[in-house]
Amino acid sequence: MELVAPDRSLVGHFESLEDPRCPLKRRHILHEMIVIAIAAILCGADGWVGIAQFGRSKRTWFEGFLRLPHGIPSHDTFGRVFGLLAPAAFEACFRAWVESIRALLPGEIVAIDGKTLRRSHNRGAGLAALHMVSAWATHNRLALGQVATDAKSNEITAIPRLLELLHIEGCIVTIDAMGCQTKIAALIVARGGDYLLALKGNQGTLAAEVEETFIDADAKDYDGLPSQVVETVERGHGRRERRRYRTLGQLDGLSNGAAWKGLNMLGMVESECERDGKITRETRYYIGSTGLDAQTFASAARGHWGIENSLHWSLDVAFREDESRVRDENARENLAVLRHFALNRLKNDDTKLGIANKRLRAGWDDTYLHKLLFEPPDLRTKIKTSASANIRAG
Repeated sequence: MELVAPDRSLVGHFESLEDPRCPLKRRHILHEMIVIAIAAILCGADGWVGIAQFGRSKRTWFEGFLRLPHGIPSHDTFGRVFGLLAPAAFEACFRAWVESIRALLPGEIVAIDGKTLRRSHNRGAGLAALHMVSAWATHNRLALGQVATDAKSNEITAIPRLLELLHIEGCIVTIDAMGCQTKIAALIVARGGDYLLALKGNQGTLAAEVEETFIDADAKDYDGLPSQVVETVERGHGRRERRRYRTLGQLDGLSNGAAWKGLNMLGMVESECERDGKITRETRYYIGSTGLDAQTFASAARGHWGIENSLHWSLDVAFREDESRVRDENARENLAVLRHFALNRLKNDDTKLGIANKRLRAGWDDTYLHKLLFEPPDLRTKIKTSASANIRAG
């Protein structure tokens, strides 16, 4: 079975990864173990036992393109090797693969948010549950990268580390209130991106000032003020939701506005949801460097939720990430990256199935599994074609 050139194939990015094991104890080839692990996770395995069992079940198929000098490694060997493997080096391979298939789009929305792997703690060893801060490219439908911390409170330090690793030039970076920090805003601008940051109680003074600015502007009916508004209405699943997205360029009311690099807009989202005859209302506030275009603001604010719906939800439901009991500090982080590899590839496969059923098909259909492993998704062409169609439709 021929492998494609490794420049964009998923597995081709591991051959240069440094093997952390003693040369005298390397019975199994490192990049072959990684191929088996990714294939197993694509097909439904959730831990080292499942990965080893999958490898044994598919040994004849793997022997068509892997050397396997000592057969399929045991589950203990998988756990030990991934526990030795440096997470930073492994994650760098992940980012290199993502960049090889990613379509660099002006205005791409890059959402950043954290997720705790709830059962990954080891209290006996003093190890807190792993918290991963990830970046999600909304239009590409790709996890771009991730940085691990041992607590949600450390997101403020993890976000800059993640931003330093990513290509965000021309992108709009969206972050929830935890990342609403002047240094983070400055870093995004310095790296060529724009930002849209949510406001909550952790930015108490700023949040209150933004809210008061909108109240004053509304009292004047925005007469003579730099402002735009756009409304959307969505219906489905027994509910009707109306959203009004308002931008405002009046920054005089901010006592510390100059501290925010590139700040040129305030944003407000008013949402009204009707379900079973009951109506709930919510108002959210933002600051950003994205300008006054209300449609851009609406796309970025709405697009941020893609990281919850497309990344975190899929990891929890389709990959059962919160149930993982892998507790070794390195191994649990590397396993999380393996899941991101698999999710990215499945999200960008054109088969008309959900993630869970794609995993089932991959386990049943060797041709389909080979495609996922060795054929890069045609993401750039697909996005370009979609964009052209949108232009023609407009």
